[in-house]
Amino acid sequence: MTDQPYHQYPFQDALPSHMHHHFMRPLRALCGELKDKRILDIGCGNGFTAGQVAAHCREVVGIDLSENGIAIARKTYPSVRFECLPVDDSILVNLQCNPFDIVISTEVIEHVYDPHNFARSCYTALRPGGRLVISTPYHGYLKNLFISLLNQWDRHANPLWRGGHIKLWSRNTLSALLRETGFIGLRFCGVGRAPYLWMTMLMAADKPPEP
Repeated sequence: MTDQPYHQYPFQDALPSHMHHHFMRPLRALCGELKDKRILDIGCGNGFTAGQVAAHCREVVGIDLSENGIAIARKTYPSVRFECLPVDDSILVNLQCNPFDIVISTEVIEHVYDPHNFARSCYTALRPGGRLVISTPYHGYLKNLFISLLNQWDRHANPLWRGGHIKLWSRNTLSALLRETGFIGLRFCGVGRAPYLWMTMLMAADKPPEP
């Protein structure tokens, strides 16, 4: 989802990923009230997340660089707008629409080369007072220690996975990125497995309202 060379993820079907079972409920909770809201799903993949929230809000738009993911999404959720577009400063111009109330992005930021550009683009896509909700695999001291003790780093962060995870985020590092971008009111939620061994984490952050 950057201007770097992109390896297209080969979506095969419209089914949810193994992570959706863990993050969908807290994602909905962190988004808050969806009625009359406009939502942008950045890195929407096969459209599953966008499709699940579409029935509860006014409008949903999903963007991704995966052409076959967008094709599956359009076929599965014809009432939702899906576009094959990058995430950059021109995101609203390219979509030809106004800023959104909520931006969601699930299990994407760990794949991007320039997370600062990614976060700025999310900020740009939001109206003043709007909310970002983002998920990414959790990394913290205890979990990293367990991975090391079990000698599982080659499997957990396999460098041979083309298009795989290139950034390992902790609560502290993701919080720092969002604050540097200008977001306020950060909220954290870890999901999957035991506390501090979470599979993934979600963070919600707000764009400051107009003075």
